[in-house]
Amino acid sequence: MNHLPLIIKREYLTKVRNKSFIIMTFLSPLIMIGLFTLIFYLTQLNNNKERTVSILDETGTISQIFTEETEKDANTTYNILSGISLEDAKKQVETAEEYGLLHIRKMASTEEIAKHIKFYSEDSPSVTFISRLERKLSKKLTDEALVKNGVNVDLVKTSKMSVDIGQETFTGERTSKLINYSKLGFGLAAGYLLFMFIIIYGNMIMRSVIEEKTNRIIEVIISSVKPVQLLMGKIIGTSLAGITQFLMWVVLGGIMMLVFSLVFGVDVAGMQAEQQQALLEQGADLDMQMQISEVFNSLPLANLITAFFIFFIGGYLLYSSLYAAIGAAVDNETDTQQFMMPIIMPLILAVYVGGFTVLEDPHGTVATVFSFIPFTSPVVMLMRIPFGVPLWQQLLSVVILYISFSGTVWFASKIYRVGILMYGKKPSYKEIFKWLKY
Repeated sequence: MNHLPLIIKREYLTKVRNKSFIIMTFLSPLIMIGLFTLIFYLTQLNNNKERTVSILDETGTISQIFTEETEKDANTTYNILSGISLEDAKKQVETAEEYGLLHIRKMASTEEIAKHIKFYSEDSPSVTFISRLERKLSKKLTDEALVKNGVNVDLVKTSKMSVDIGQETFTGERTSKLINYSKLGFGLAAGYLLFMFIIIYGNMIMRSVIEEKTNRIIEVIISSVKPVQLLMGKIIGTSLAGITQFLMWVVLGGIMMLVFSLVFGVDVAGMQAEQQQALLEQGADLDMQMQISEVFNSLPLANLITAFFIFFIGGYLLYSSLYAAIGAAVDNETDTQQFMMPIIMPLILAVYVGGFTVLEDPHGTVATVFSFIPFTSPVVMLMRIPFGVPLWQQLLSVVILYISFSGTVWFASKIYRVGILMYGKKPSYKEIFKWLKY
């Protein structure tokens, strides 16, 4: 008699009725939204921090760059000092508790001046702020050096050319750096989601097996159910519970995001309007909209969505069977550590291989080979698909993945059949290999 539907139902209901599962289903979106809100709030505080910086310019000309309207900072006030020594300027800034003192020493040449500029402060200054100062000073000193060498600075500025190489395939499809980065971003997001899903719900399957094993419930269940059916029931039932929780997170996250935006006054539409206005003032609004439109038009969305579900399910089932086998082989979670690394490493390898090789050469040997290896294909192939992968390669990768899943289930069920009845002994790899022969 096939007990698989009953096992799936039992596993699913056991998970979704668990108090911790229900609590975390509702609490996790709240924690995430609260965390993002806190980060946004702290970022705003940091960006809005008012700074007062004194400048002691012994040259008398370079500090002009900080008083020009085009170079002024919204949150930084520059106080130009004159007729004062460096030591007195330090004491004055320290007494006034200003952000810092910028000292520009007078030297024989602009090259020497650039080497002897210093910033004095009570604590280490912001790296971003110092970088901004360096860019301004570098621009000013470069202009002065050009003038001393008899070069017309205005003529140099008007002569600068910005090159944006247009990219197009032989079939006439337009591409660009933004499109390529966007394609990789979709692949990375899909791969990371799969990675997190496997880690969270794979561990849930493993803990479930360990719990039933330690409570000796498994001895009763196994008398009327085949080990392979019990294994598949746990994997599928837990997977359905995970999908239910994930969908609940999406719905609750959207609702909570709306509530937080209303409570904290975060006007998303207003922020978008401000960004569009800023782009319009720079004369780039139309071009940016065209690029965004091209990004979505260049993505094979139907292929991406279909492949995502196929590879997502295949990859999750493949790794879940291994988690269940580990749970059957040990008596507690502490003993699982020695077996976890071989499972986690292929996932980490897939993310890094995809991130470093797909963007550079999505159809190269490395990316192609790893998109066929079942333990890495769910991540790497999802990263390659936005760049246009032949259908036969996708189908071959899917076939290899699901055949590997069948083999992994057979492998895991062999360990499961013996391991669930073993107590009080931490197995070694050698002993687990012997179980496969029973």
